[in-house]
Amino acid sequence: MSGPERDSLTMEQWARVRGRLRAEVGEAAFRSWLKPLTMSGGRSGGVRLSVPTRFMRDWVASNYADRILALWRDEDSSIAAVEIVVQPPARPSQKARGAAGASLNDKQLNEDSSPSAAVSQGAAPSRTAQPKGAQSEKGDSGLYGGENGSLSISAPLEPRFTFENFVVGKPNEFAYAAARRLAEADRVPFNPLFLYGGSGLGKTHLMHAIAWHIRAQAPKKKVLYLSAEKFMFLFVRALRTKDTVAFKEQFRSVDVLMIDDVQFICGREATQEEFFHTFNALVDQNRQVVISADKSPDDLQGVEDRMRSRLGWGLVADIHPTTYELRLGILQAKAESFQVDVPVKVLEFLAHKITSDVRVLEGALNRIMAHATLVGRPVTLETTQEVLHDLLRANDRRITIEEIQKRVSEHFNVRLADMHSARRARAIARPRQVAMYLSKQLTSRSLPEIGRKFGGRDHTTVMHACKKIEELKVTDSGFAEDVELLRRMLES
Repeated sequence: MSGPERDSLTMEQWARVRGRLRAEVGEAAFRSWLKPLTMSGGRSGGVRLSVPTRFMRDWVASNYADRILALWRDEDSSIAAVEIVVQPPARPSQKARGAAGASLNDKQLNEDSSPSAAVSQGAAPSRTAQPKGAQSEKGDSGLYGGENGSLSISAPLEPRFTFENFVVGKPNEFAYAAARRLAEADRVPFNPLFLYGGSGLGKTHLMHAIAWHIRAQAPKKKVLYLSAEKFMFLFVRALRTKDTVAFKEQFRSVDVLMIDDVQFICGREATQEEFFHTFNALVDQNRQVVISADKSPDDLQGVEDRMRSRLGWGLVADIHPTTYELRLGILQAKAESFQVDVPVKVLEFLAHKITSDVRVLEGALNRIMAHATLVGRPVTLETTQEVLHDLLRANDRRITIEEIQKRVSEHFNVRLADMHSARRARAIARPRQVAMYLSKQLTSRSLPEIGRKFGGRDHTTVMHACKKIEELKVTDSGFAEDVELLRRMLES
């Protein structure tokens, strides 16, 4: 059989395999994970399929590779292996590489040994996966490299991390508004924008969203996004190769510099010094700087006072820990994006049980949906508990009601015994209500169980306390901050 005839037969086999996969896994799962698969080649005894991102490759390899191989062997028993690869981005032409000018040399820029060369999900955006208007002539380098075609040191951006996909709630609305204002502004509105908050709360999502939006609205702007670790890695390499001039020009010629997790350069004097001078040079030229960290500028350890002052010079936006309502909204949005029908009770259960990290929350929903499509069982509360038993055990509330009572008593300067007493004075009753509210939010205890821990009170008393605290949080911002502070202290 000639080569063209063999290729045609292989494509026909692939079409039949795709059809059987679609019938087996369902339309939603097929569209999300298997439709992007394309035939990219073959060899004796094997075939190669390509996907646009590393994240998708890992998921398909883990969940569908065995079934794809089995179906293909039904078509051709000589097939012994199915290889799933990431379609590599188009390489810059020799002419483009020669025009790199002051950029770091090819050998340096192609070293991807840095631990932060890509976003946490590992998804290097392809042209087909990027948000509208975000495509780049330089493949996945995307957001850095001007008209001269210079190579990019910008980390890849996650296509899902756009403003449209960001679920806004009370804990993150200020940070979201600030990020959106910056991305849409023709001039620098505040410099720098400093985003801070715990892991998995949306800092990186907002930074990627800013980059995507600027790229779509002002494609000529040079936007450089990378982690603080990558910045340090490149700086150390420039020192080692005695190429610091090119390093400085590379960073100080951008229109927007975005550094993620800046806490990782704290205490590293030489890197911090270079970052300080780069920061100053860009601000003096009215170029935008966006920074994220896990703490506010005042709380960063190992940072010089002049640097701390500069970081807090612009707008500092805190992303608070997620509320139950926000977590539920995130789950609903994700389920809708995959067009999968997940019962509301399951989403509410996950929003209550997994509170620490949005990434873990989304990962849990991914597991549930994958299990439903692969095994063919409907999503129920029972199957959710079965599939996520290990995750739920690891994330089970470790906070006890006794711990909450102790912390609230100390905060409001009342006796611990008052949590169980019958005293109704406001100075005693309000802290007790706060403790009941936090017990409902931070533990898996039922209302009657909580009531018994507070001097044998009825569950309706606990319900009234939770309702009262919610009302006070809306009308009294100072009180709301107190409750949020207690919550964060207990969760830390």
